[in-house]
Amino acid sequence: MRLQTKTIHTGVDKDSAFNSVITPIYQTSTFRFEDGKTKGYDYSRTANPTRTALEENLAVLEGGLRAAAVATGMAAITTTLHFFHSGDHIICTHDCYGGTERILRTYQELFGLEVSYVNMQDLSAVRATIRPNTRALWIETPSNPLLNIVDIRSLSEIAHENNALAIVDNTFLSPCNQRPFELGADVVVHSTTKYLNGHSDVVGGAVVVNRPDLAERLQFLQNALGQGASPFDCWLVLRGIKTLVPRMRVHEENAHAVARFLESHANVKKVYYPGLESHPQHSLARRQQFGFGGMVSFEVEGGMHEVNHVLRSVKVFSVAESLGGVESLISHSVSMTHASMNSELRSKAGINERVLRISVGIEDINDLLEDLDSALHFKKSHAPAEVRALSEA
Repeated sequence: MRLQTKTIHTGVDKDSAFNSVITPIYQTSTFRFEDGKTKGYDYSRTANPTRTALEENLAVLEGGLRAAAVATGMAAITTTLHFFHSGDHIICTHDCYGGTERILRTYQELFGLEVSYVNMQDLSAVRATIRPNTRALWIETPSNPLLNIVDIRSLSEIAHENNALAIVDNTFLSPCNQRPFELGADVVVHSTTKYLNGHSDVVGGAVVVNRPDLAERLQFLQNALGQGASPFDCWLVLRGIKTLVPRMRVHEENAHAVARFLESHANVKKVYYPGLESHPQHSLARRQQFGFGGMVSFEVEGGMHEVNHVLRSVKVFSVAESLGGVESLISHSVSMTHASMNSELRSKAGINERVLRISVGIEDINDLLEDLDSALHFKKSHAPAEVRALSEA
């Protein structure tokens, strides 16, 4: 089966009683034993048929061996970090999601993990950062929010040469537009809250692996940590996945149009979108991706006065965190998604106060462009460029 068919049919056939074509919600904590045996399930923390359906679906879509559906995207990262031990060294992309940096910093402080942040576009810098105790490369591509692209295949080779894992956060593109296992990765993590669900009505995460030893460890961790996603949340993500391919098609069409519009606007300093030929890693994105996705970031010309003007003025776009839903969102990275990130690391990564991140939805493109054009209609001021929380803006 091809991808779009797999999104609809894989893993869903769980109802032997009535043959429903949609996976039921097995909203139960426990399952009855008969003559000392179960029918494959005993307790929903360990496993649940609705969760199993989603996990089978995700594993097939990514081309992995096993998936674990967990409570949130951060739970997916946390579960993955339990593959490692105190004293292990992880190399992480320097412009990662703020929550990723926060949990890595926490694990450094509490459990003695060692973490280095490197611009992974520079393969020589990655090699120079390898230590005898390096156990993983944490790869985020496209990165959040600057949409930098790094070479998954080359980074996976470096990891394997040093007996380390290549871990890829595939949230921004989904298996519709990028399949890291085909490029050599060992572990893929997702916030299923985003494109996989696609409707902003659930939070969830997933870890997918393609090695038997990792699959066994993942199954243990999901049960031991109690991170499993609820049956209803799994059902919602399964429902969302059925429309993943057509949704991603419209997300990308709209994102292309938004990026081209912003690139030509006088009050926009810079646009970050790998689908533009002006993007420095455009050719790499074409090689390793199946599409460019629906995320666009840009720098406003001016300072915080102009940034706040845009955020106050949008009408179709909602000022909100998260991404990947059918509705368009706009966020200010420094005061929202990356507020918890170490400020020095954030600055080195190039995430400045002028950066706004857009999750381009599937609304009529003309409404989106008109809304942005109206919000970007301002005269630049000379007010001090101070970063203020949105609640103060």
